[in-house]
Amino acid sequence: MLADHIQLELVTPDRLVIRESVVEVQVPGLVGYLGVLPGHTPLLAELGIGQLSYRQGSQTFYATVIGGLVEVLPERVIVLGEAAERAEDIDVARARAAQERAKKRFASPTDTSLDWERALRAAKRAETRLQVAAHAAGAAVETHSAK
Repeated sequence: MLADHIQLELVTPDRLVIRESVVEVQVPGLVGYLGVLPGHTPLLAELGIGQLSYRQGSQTFYATVIGGLVEVLPERVIVLGEAAERAEDIDVARARAAQERAKKRFASPTDTSLDWERALRAAKRAETRLQVAAHAAGAAVETHSAK
């Protein structure tokens, strides 16, 4: 019989960000999001920059993930992020300032000294942090499930 929960661990080189028993996890892969339910086939994948979401009952929680790896096992998901933050830990003013800096960099498309890849990553990080922070307004978002 398959378990109805999966253990989620989100860690960075600095700290443990999340350790929770959840019913579903979505992580940002390099080419799209990966959904994981209990009993998932084992896999290892590289992560991109995006929102990690996980569900406990009817509540969905969010965090940022900036690169790294995910290891999926039937009863556990381990996310090894280069950087990560829970929605409620995001400094919105700092994220907005980073987004504004990124916009200013792109305002000069002829600037040959601009490292476009680095600038795009910075813009994506800021955008993701703001999206995830928006979820923190109510600390959790109710999901609608069909009965």
